[in-house]
Amino acid sequence: MAQVAAGKVDVSGVLVMDKPAGLTSHDVVARVRKILGVRQVGHFGTLDPFATGVLPVSAGKATRFAQFYLKSRKAYEGAVRFGFSTDTYDATGNPASDALPVTLEASCLEKHFHALTGRLLQAPPPYSAKRVAGVRAYKLARQHKPVKLEPVEVEIYALELLGIEGSEARFAVECSGGTYVRSLAHDLGQRLGCGAHLARLRRTAVAEFTLAQAVTLEELAGARQEGKLKEHLTPLEALLPDCPELLVRGREETSIRHGRTFELPQALRPGRGGLRRARFAASETSARAALDAGLEDHAPPATLLKILGADRRLIAVARHVSGAVYHPYLVLA
Repeated sequence: MAQVAAGKVDVSGVLVMDKPAGLTSHDVVARVRKILGVRQVGHFGTLDPFATGVLPVSAGKATRFAQFYLKSRKAYEGAVRFGFSTDTYDATGNPASDALPVTLEASCLEKHFHALTGRLLQAPPPYSAKRVAGVRAYKLARQHKPVKLEPVEVEIYALELLGIEGSEARFAVECSGGTYVRSLAHDLGQRLGCGAHLARLRRTAVAEFTLAQAVTLEELAGARQEGKLKEHLTPLEALLPDCPELLVRGREETSIRHGRTFELPQALRPGRGGLRRARFAASETSARAALDAGLEDHAPPATLLKILGADRRLIAVARHVSGAVYHPYLVLA
């Protein structure tokens, strides 16, 4: 975050917002835009209006990183209400089945939780943002038109039963991007033969962003007024933390800033020297250098490299082409 003019601040980074219930992800983006006073604001993955929790909101140059996060691993905690299903698969919808009395047993639920863990085909809810012949599914559903969505492959990494309270079962889940937790709740009801829907949902993590970092809209507004916005802003250099870093200088830096393809020096390629965390700093003669690339003997080349300039500011993200060749896929400066 750098001062660019009197009264104006160049904000580039990610804010981990604690989204309240009742607001859409777009609503939160609009409010953050107003608080920051900048137009370039986006988010890394939609969260349903009734859900709360982690919503990474990007500002400035960070908005260009959404492509790397939309399919990221996500974590949630919530509750499934058994006894009847709803047309939206959550508590905001209308009942879609007759109410049935239920008695939940932990051993039975854990068996079904285990069956829904791993890679599986999941049908998105009719009330979703998926498109059917170019039209959002939820628009067709609201018009009571038939909605048929093809199942998509998702992965449930972990699904844990946290407790049972009457007809509700509390759970924690870690899943791949694109997973609908509402569909997971609906499928559990189908398996038990009593119907079910998602009663509550709170997202606890998206990729490296967690609730521990999250701030409310009110807290963000206060931090902005007090000049403490930087305390809540994840800088560009900290994004994609598992991605190797390449430090460049001189002509190499200029070349990458112009989007030119480059090749890693021989000594820094996988299988050369067994370096796990080296640092490559290309000088104008390419003689000295550094690499924070996470390379190991016989390891495959990294798909992405974060490119840092001489001042250690992020200037680009490069994508592996072939062999030791990379192309600056996203150039920031």
